[in-house]
Amino acid sequence: MRLDSFAWALLLAASGCATASETGTAPVDPGAPTVLERIEERAHAGVETPDASVGGPFTLAGGTVMTATGERYEPGYVVVVDGRIEAVGPGEAPAPKGPVLDVSGQVVTPGLIDLHSHLGVLASPHVRATDDVNEATNPNTAQVWAEHGFWPQDPGLERAARGGVTTLQVLPGSANLIGGRAVTIHMRPARGARAMRFPGAPDGVKMACGENPKRVYGSKGGPSTRMGNIAGHRAAFAAAQKWLRDNREKKAPEDVARDLKMETLAAALEGRALVHVHCYRADDMLAFLAAADELGLKVAAFHHALEAYKIRDILAARDIAVATWADWWGFKMEAYDAIPENLAFVAESGGRAIVHSDSGEGIQRLNQEAAKGLASGRAAGVKLTDDDALRWITANPAEALGISHEVGTLEVGKRADLVVWDRDPFSVYANARWVYVDGLRVVDRDAPRVPWSDFELGQEVER
Repeated sequence: MRLDSFAWALLLAASGCATASETGTAPVDPGAPTVLERIEERAHAGVETPDASVGGPFTLAGGTVMTATGERYEPGYVVVVDGRIEAVGPGEAPAPKGPVLDVSGQVVTPGLIDLHSHLGVLASPHVRATDDVNEATNPNTAQVWAEHGFWPQDPGLERAARGGVTTLQVLPGSANLIGGRAVTIHMRPARGARAMRFPGAPDGVKMACGENPKRVYGSKGGPSTRMGNIAGHRAAFAAAQKWLRDNREKKAPEDVARDLKMETLAAALEGRALVHVHCYRADDMLAFLAAADELGLKVAAFHHALEAYKIRDILAARDIAVATWADWWGFKMEAYDAIPENLAFVAESGGRAIVHSDSGEGIQRLNQEAAKGLASGRAAGVKLTDDDALRWITANPAEALGISHEVGTLEVGKRADLVVWDRDPFSVYANARWVYVDGLRVVDRDAPRVPWSDFELGQEVER
């Protein structure tokens, strides 16, 4: 089957103490979206209708089922109906549905989730024409959206899927203090980015601290120091607080003077968009958190965060996720004090550890990166299970993206985003044999490969 077939609210407040019947006004619906939310709804409307088709029924039987909930079934089963998990458990399925697919000797996991990717905006082949990751024209470009530069034909998307990735967050780059909005992509090919948005996923807001904004803007009028970085963040959100006060009680979208930067910053302040911060050093993270507390800003995750282990107690207490690599280090000064036990120490402290890629190559082997972090932690004496490491690339990023009610674990009612591995997924030799999104098989290593990208059609490409 060609992959073409997969193509795809703050409350309004009433002032005064008079009742609606006394004033003659209509009663206010407490669940109605605010004026700012109505503006957001318009901005998120799409031209292309997402594909609503789903897969199933079918039953995966006989293999090891790793649920990322702490439960592991050897053997176990997963029953899929209408694109969602209907049943999961040990032994034989008491009520299998559809074809029963024998996966004996293989391992079933949730689909992998990458919290930090630039696929589609830093597309392959990587040339100037396909580089749309950084709008490096101002330290604050909160007005830009990654999805408006996302190329669904990026061949890297299929390669990521063949590594078991079913969901990824695509972010702007880290040149700017505020880089713009991120988008969560579900791996169902479509002609436009909006049709590939994960249904109901909140936007992200990409921010950065440390060396990158200094390097890019030091010769362009600043910021040129870490002091300037934090001052820039504070100034931007202080202005957004005033904009919110001026516009929050407006009655209609037409009453609001549109300001695309302020709309994004307001969404972050109100928690409608999740804040993701590129930050390496412990002191930088602490400085950012001090500013965030002043401004009323909640951080969803620090990305890269190579020194998170130094402040892991603070991050765990604040429920801030740490998205990092297993062993990347030393490529710039703020990446110097990394340790391979970072993931394990964050997890041991009760924090939300996440393996991310930030790489078109690394995204193809998130399972191996998690395995490296697991091995390093165990060697240091940290008690970790395979399920802990699996959560680093499934359940934990789902929580950081605000979609854990839909994906990230194998539980009844969740979307059937699944991977069938030909062996232990933490083996360097493991391949994702079958990959399902909404119960649709989007990767099948048993079948002849048909490229997802028109860019590769008619070309000889290594399978």
